[in-house]
Amino acid sequence: MGKILIVDDEPDIVELVKINLEKNGFDVISSCTGRGIFNLFKKFSIDLVILDLMLPDIDGLEICKILKSENETKNIPIIMLTAKDTEIDKVLGLELGADDYITKPFSPRELVARVRAVLRRTKRSSDERILTFDNILKIDLKKFEVFVNEKKVNLTTTEFKLLKALAIRRGEVLSRNELLDYIWGNEKIVIDRTIDVHIKHLREKLGKVGKFIKNVRGVGYKLDL
Repeated sequence: MGKILIVDDEPDIVELVKINLEKNGFDVISSCTGRGIFNLFKKFSIDLVILDLMLPDIDGLEICKILKSENETKNIPIIMLTAKDTEIDKVLGLELGADDYITKPFSPRELVARVRAVLRRTKRSSDERILTFDNILKIDLKKFEVFVNEKKVNLTTTEFKLLKALAIRRGEVLSRNELLDYIWGNEKIVIDRTIDVHIKHLREKLGKVGKFIKNVRGVGYKLDL
């Protein structure tokens, strides 16, 4: 359903949130410090951040500001989680780009409901995004256009959907079955090796960028860019 990052220095809170999210099908990772999270975005494809404002090493509002200023993380939704209940803190968090705000103590059911609601909103707006990777590869999800070094690349619908799936979950290995489901859904009548053929054509059309679509033997593919 999605990978959630919890950033909180209270082990009991982290455990409570983790148990309830995992019970509802989410994959959860956590960090007890603010500065420790930035490398996690390079290792994992994170779908949402639950961020405590009161951290020992860096203010949560500052983390929110940094994440929303970076191309790689600016579209990842953030839910602020804090004991601070003053209006100014809520306003500052939302003005910096946080998507929601929950005050401690909180109901685990409410937290899960808010996570789902924020992810639904993000999913609806994702098709309006332009994904950019190191100014080399640009994917316009709304116009179905792909550019490599500012030159347009003509892809078939299937090739575009493949690239989109790999780009949205950059760094994650997607199995052939996952890619088949993403492209054809319940209507799929093809074998999983069909994906290999489309990947081959996609790599060729992307030129030098094609080498960043990596084959993980026996598992599937990932975009390592």
